[in-house]
Amino acid sequence: MRSIRILAIAVLMVLVKGLAASAQQPNVVFVLTDDQGYGDIAAHGNPYIKTPHLDELYHNSIRFTDYHVATTCAPSRSGLLSGKYCNEVGAWHTIMGRQMLAAEETTIAQLFKNAGYKTAIFGKWHLGDSYPFRPQDRGFDETLIHGGGGITQAPDYWNNDYFDDVYLHNGKPKKYEGYCNDIWFSEATKFILKNKKKPFFCYIPTNSPHGPYRIMDEYSNPYKGIEGIPNPNFYGMIANIDMQVGRLIDRLKKEGLYENTIFVFMTDNGTAAGVKFGKDNQVAKGFNAGMRGTKGSPYEGGHRVPFYLNYEKAGLSQGRDINQLTSYTDFLPTMLDLCKIPLPDDLGIDGRSLVPLTQATPVDWPERTLVVDVQREEHLVKYKQYSVMTTDWRLVNGTELYKIKEDPGQNKNLAAQYPERVQVLKNEYEKWWEINSKRAEEYSRVIIGSPQEKVTVLTSHDQHIEEGEGPAWNQMQVRAGVGGHGFWALKALKKGKYRIELRRYPRESKLKVRAVAPKGEEVPGGDAYLPGKALAIQKMKIKFGERTLEKELKDDQLGCVFDVNLEEGDLDLYSYMVDDVGKVYGAYYVYIEKK
Repeated sequence: MRSIRILAIAVLMVLVKGLAASAQQPNVVFVLTDDQGYGDIAAHGNPYIKTPHLDELYHNSIRFTDYHVATTCAPSRSGLLSGKYCNEVGAWHTIMGRQMLAAEETTIAQLFKNAGYKTAIFGKWHLGDSYPFRPQDRGFDETLIHGGGGITQAPDYWNNDYFDDVYLHNGKPKKYEGYCNDIWFSEATKFILKNKKKPFFCYIPTNSPHGPYRIMDEYSNPYKGIEGIPNPNFYGMIANIDMQVGRLIDRLKKEGLYENTIFVFMTDNGTAAGVKFGKDNQVAKGFNAGMRGTKGSPYEGGHRVPFYLNYEKAGLSQGRDINQLTSYTDFLPTMLDLCKIPLPDDLGIDGRSLVPLTQATPVDWPERTLVVDVQREEHLVKYKQYSVMTTDWRLVNGTELYKIKEDPGQNKNLAAQYPERVQVLKNEYEKWWEINSKRAEEYSRVIIGSPQEKVTVLTSHDQHIEEGEGPAWNQMQVRAGVGGHGFWALKALKKGKYRIELRRYPRESKLKVRAVAPKGEEVPGGDAYLPGKALAIQKMKIKFGERTLEKELKDDQLGCVFDVNLEEGDLDLYSYMVDDVGKVYGAYYVYIEKK
């Protein structure tokens, strides 16, 4: 009798466990690669590249074939995570503080976290490096990222070069061994295994194949010496991603997680190095899936990207194309819909859930008009490089009209033949601009003096430039002593004394202001950092409001420190480094702490 009772209890526990597992909301794994275009996958017809694992995912996924993001990195990310057009949320550029996702906006990570999910990011954030714009401020429980928009950029840890780097784990620098992509995926796997008994949202935005193009020879060698390939290292970096995607899917299956996991693969804009064009927009090298344009272009090749969605438990694992016009703003509502998480009524997103399109039974899909533009400016510029899109038409820059199904390469301009259609699409642009230019005069202000960030680090990457050339957004430029100068848009959380330290080099470099940055270590598949240039800086200055403070500099100084009293509220902080002939530079690194 006792044995029967024990057996009954055991059976009941198995049933309860099974019911709990079946009731668990789906997990989400979202892989977003950087600068890989639609044509940089073998399954899309590329005759050169080998991507067996992505090809398999392609064959087993729902595929949105007319899916459009923004034309560069941070803008696409801001729309994916907010459900709104990038210009509307203040992230229309990749530098100068214009890559920061407005602090008032709600992210997909916050919505998943509020719904009980564990959330994490591994890789490239690129929506702000200081409070309140960091991923840990925007809903991510665990964060492992490099700085800025890529490894080797000014906000990134000094001398990072893709191999054995220091990354920020939950906001603190930590040394890792190995290649960057391998680390993102291995750490993501650890997070998944740690949280496999609860729903998780795991975001893996790789920094590759964005330049600089560095990869081990074992991945790039198969593409070297082939006439039709424009950049073997670029393809090698994609091969590494392909391997890691396959390995992650295999692990999810081994752990019994894949069936109840929504696995998404996507890229953030058109190709950066997978094609070269010759005369008349004809492909000279590489492959672009028949499209015109690349990253940063208003033509299809700049913003039409792959979007694969696999979710076995919902029956979304049979290869099928969905050809309706869709947008990066649709990602957030689609993920919420699949996971049965309510969309807040006051969110005001631009996208719509794509779940109805994934069903086997055809549905009516209302006609829509989408717009992308290419700003890459400090301030928004109306009519700058844009495309207005409908199911059948593309209006580019207000003067070029293409019937996209008949002319996917956008070679035959029909504007003169269809002037009424041109005007209709122009009117759509005007309506879009009215909504999406509301933040044109605003700044996303870094908050200083917050308990969430004891020391605020500012870099030249995020300066709003007023004089000279553009900002020194990468470490090569910092070493070379180039770049214009301007201000950082800040907000002092509280009135009081603040310590502001100006430096040419970041603290971790331990380099003095007048020092020459030495040559970096040799890098597999790439070039080492070149030796820098000495700047004979004699004094440093800061300016905010009507106040200007300056200090003379000695040979052995690492930087200059200013103790100042600040009022609560907004301020624009200017920095100046003046050399022996009066040439003015902006400080490349600034550290601010409330005393």
